Amino acid sequence: MSEAATADIGLEQFGDLARDIEAEIGKVIVGQSDVVRSVVICVLAGGHALLEGVPGLGKTMLIRTLGDVLDLKFSRIQFTPDLMPADIVGTDILEETEDGRREFRFQAGPIFANLVLADEINRATPKTQSAMLEAMQEKTVTVAGRRYELDAPFFVLATQNPLEMEGTYPLPEAQLDRFLFKVNIPFPEVGELVTILERTTGVEQPQAGQVADGAQVIGMGRLALSAPIPTHVSEYVARIIVATHPESDDAAPLIKQYARYGASPRGAQALIIGAKINALLEERSNVSYEDVAAVAPAALRHRILLNFEGQAEGLSTDALIADTLNTVPKVTS
Repeated sequence: MSEAATADIGLEQFGDLARDIEAEIGKVIVGQSDVVRSVVICVLAGGHALLEGVPGLGKTMLIRTLGDVLDLKFSRIQFTPDLMPADIVGTDILEETEDGRREFRFQAGPIFANLVLADEINRATPKTQSAMLEAMQEKTVTVAGRRYELDAPFFVLATQNPLEMEGTYPLPEAQLDRFLFKVNIPFPEVGELVTILERTTGVEQPQAGQVADGAQVIGMGRLALSAPIPTHVSEYVARIIVATHPESDDAAPLIKQYARYGASPRGAQALIIGAKINALLEERSNVSYEDVAAVAPAALRHRILLNFEGQAEGLSTDALIADTLNTVPKVTS
């Protein structure tokens, strides 16, 4: 997919395509509407998503289904402790040509795809995880001093298991910050679990059909980025980010007591972009405070670090985010 291949998407077509994408995913994924919405926002924003939950909750299935719904080149990388950086980005191999000469040829790794499933990303060592940084931020890969551009669109949708499980490594803060959203996968309710069993224990398995291609995804993203945002909403986002820093005079009470570091400017960007797309998905062209609040947990939960006291109390960053949203005042235009 070339970066120049872009479809012109209008507001009405955006809504139709978005509903079709979510509906097709819903044929396979039971419930989890908030999770699906967060992943769709990430893809339309051209960002990366980190999905966390215990094994068996359908994280990998969700991403595979998204690959079926979107006509994109799909690649899966299973992260293991023995995975090396070259296994991800590729390497130069020595080949003998037809005339008997030997020359190096670049063998591209699985990162060269539009939609990359990084499965159980925190089971690999930090050295291997760092190999993803350049690809995720610059959308290029450097091997033996040569840079290779990745085709657009390019998304990394990663899954990770909770850190208390055996054989996991914490992701570096710099890498966490590259994810637009971190999405927590909750355990299904009884009714949802019954539906899952009905769909997955019979002869026929549910299948999702293709409803959009890469050019349309890029076009939807560009439409979202061009959407205007009121000044009072963007200022609200800036105040939220400042209020996540414990040293700030405007920090929320829980932030001052339990946070070690606050969100970075990328957190503000994630809030703005996510709020724009959320408004369009709700068939509104105006971005409101409610859109910011809807995406705030996914945009900030991996960008706020707890201090020792917060970890000892067993607090989640979601509680700190909720307290921040309740503390930061809203000013109407």
